[in-house]
Formats: sequence, C-alpha cells, structure tokens
Amino acid sequence: MQSVKIDRLLRAAICVLVAAFVYVVYAGIHQTVIAAGDSVPSFTIHADNGRTVSFPNFGGKILVLNFWASWCPPCVQETPSLSRFTQDFADKGVVVLGVSVDKDPQAYQNFLKKYQPAFLTARELNLHEDFGTFMYPETYIIGANGKVLKKIAEAVDWNDPAIIRYIGSELENQNNSRT
Repeated sequence: MQSVKIDRLLRAAICVLVAAFVYVVYAGIHQTVIAAGDSVPSFTIHADNGRTVSFPNFGGKILVLNFWASWCPPCVQETPSLSRFTQDFADKGVVVLGVSVDKDPQAYQNFLKKYQPAFLTARELNLHEDFGTFMYPETYIIGANGKVLKKIAEAVDWNDPAIIRYIGSELENQNNSRT
C-alpha cells in the first residue's frame, strides 16, 4: 500500500516537471526578439540628466539605443568611441542612449564616474527584455519612424568609417523622406 502511494507521488512529480519543462521551452521559443525592420516597442525612460526619452514620440531623430553593463568588458571597451560618436553626431540628428542593466546601483554609479560617458545614460532593469536582449553590449539604431534600422550584437568602434558612413546615409535617407 505504501509503495502505491510513493509510485503515485513520483508519477505526479514527473508530470509536474514535464509540464514545467514544456513551458520553459515554449517560452524560450516564443520570446520577443527585435531585429532590423521591426518596430520598436513603446517605452518611456528617464535618463540620468532628467531628460525623458520615449517611443513612439521621439522627435524625428535617429536613436542609438545601447544596452550595456558595468561588468561587461566589451561594454567598457566601446564606451570611449561611443562618447566620441555622440559628440560628433549630436548636432546632426542622432541621439545616443546607453541603458545599463546593472542590478547594483553603486556599480552603475562607479562606472559613470570612472568613464564619464558623453551620451545619455539610464539604469533600467526591464527594457532589455522587451527587445529580447540578454547579451551585452547590444545596440539598436532606430529611425525616426520607430523602425530598427540596424541591430549590432557586439561591441563596435563607433568611429569606424563604415559606421560613420552608415549613419550618414541613414540621416540622408531620413532627410530625403521628409522632403
């Protein structure tokens, strides 16, 4: 009699585990991953300087949305070139927003103090999930129409001539579509 109860409990436990496994696999397959050509999910984020950045009402500029973390060596490596890029394109219709996924607010503040990024920064723990981003750095170049123009899933040198040409051509395309 005791062995029958144990057998039933084991069967029930196995059923629960199988159901949980199926759910995890299903959720993993159906997770949203934003790619080039996709519309950006609506969001509002408050940058550290007090500026509010939101989509879909962004004001006709190209947004370079960079997800990063202080503990990510490639993120640290790309910060200086992203700062220079920000300064070079600030008056040309491009805004750079770096969104940190740091859970530790002190690590985030230490990073800002040490590297002094020239771009807008914010610490936000959930927005990256809406984009399907879980590896860092990951950058989305977003057009004024709210569509992802390009997704970059690695650190880049933002002063690379190919990047500069790409952004320049997107700015030109955007300006031509207004006229």
